[in-house]
Amino acid sequence: MISYDSLVEKMDRYILELSPKAIALSDYMAANPELGGQEFNSSRMMADFLREEGFSVEIPFLDIPTAYRGKVGEKGPIVALMAEYDALPGLGHACGHCLSGSMSLLAGSALARIADEAGGAIWVVGTPSEETDGAKVTMAASGLFDSVSLAMMIHANADTSLVRYRSMAMDALEFRFKGRAAHAAGSPWEGRNALNGVQVLFHALDMMRQHVPPDVRMHGIVTDGGDAPNIVPQTAAAKFYFRSPTRAYLNDMIQKVLDCAKGAAMATQTEVSWENVEFSFDEMVPNEPAESMMEGIFSEMGIPFERPGSPSGSSDVGNVSQRCPTLQPELAIMDHYAAHHTVEFAQAVTTEKAHRALVTGAKIMGRGAIKTWLDGDLRKSMGSVG
Repeated sequence: MISYDSLVEKMDRYILELSPKAIALSDYMAANPELGGQEFNSSRMMADFLREEGFSVEIPFLDIPTAYRGKVGEKGPIVALMAEYDALPGLGHACGHCLSGSMSLLAGSALARIADEAGGAIWVVGTPSEETDGAKVTMAASGLFDSVSLAMMIHANADTSLVRYRSMAMDALEFRFKGRAAHAAGSPWEGRNALNGVQVLFHALDMMRQHVPPDVRMHGIVTDGGDAPNIVPQTAAAKFYFRSPTRAYLNDMIQKVLDCAKGAAMATQTEVSWENVEFSFDEMVPNEPAESMMEGIFSEMGIPFERPGSPSGSSDVGNVSQRCPTLQPELAIMDHYAAHHTVEFAQAVTTEKAHRALVTGAKIMGRGAIKTWLDGDLRKSMGSVG
């Protein structure tokens, strides 16, 4: 009988052997950040990394130029490790995607060397643009993950770790108001102020906050406010993110939002149109058996973890969780708190503690993959297909 402990021992040796290569890749991406949809160098380097470790690699993948999939094994339960590698404008890898992506490559490469013995298959899926038009949305909708027994990745966090990650459903909408230009001093009465439409929309949404649950989020910016102060703005626009713990509630709420936009246009005698400007994210579906298994691994490895509070952000990993058992634990890379998407967090991703977390995270995911491969009862309880 194949022993979990013997497979873990082999895998850990491979992880330590390959860790300098993975750390160097992470640091390179941190020093050379690429925005979502533009990760051409990062995706190529990651694909080369996997090929060198025996993976068959498809790149581009699913008609997404900077996406890829590496595969080892054709039979047995499939474990998919998701890799992120997009950066933020002006901040670089202030969300730690250089670390989490390299972590998935390190774990996948070590698992590839034991996959045949364990009777499983391993995928490493490169998922671009998490910060904007998340590629996991397209991938999930294509059915990519429908045959996967467990999909997972680990996200970098500041000074706390957790297993039971939660995220909110999110829609990104831009509203464009159209009015009529006029001289703002000479004959303003001849104009119809499109910026007034945007302002009324903001006020309407602010008043709507009283009538939605406290865990709903609505936040936006003006993306077009006109051309000059002495011209009544003929066009104006605003972009909003709307979030809710569930897609069902968000869909209902969006109808109320659209009524606010129509009312704003009516009140200002302008016209309004809108469109989804990014892919819509679904909420993370909890998977109790998978999360309990992963908490057991954290305890086995002596890693303290916290239970999460209410979800506060959104991620395209939620769309994957709608199709197969999915995990996205968070792993501490700092000794003190710092928010994601800050300069301080971006500086932390290349520290020695972050490098140790990269290796630790690979070991965590590797153990989760081995348990999934070996334990049919676990797969059944998780709702896996394999």
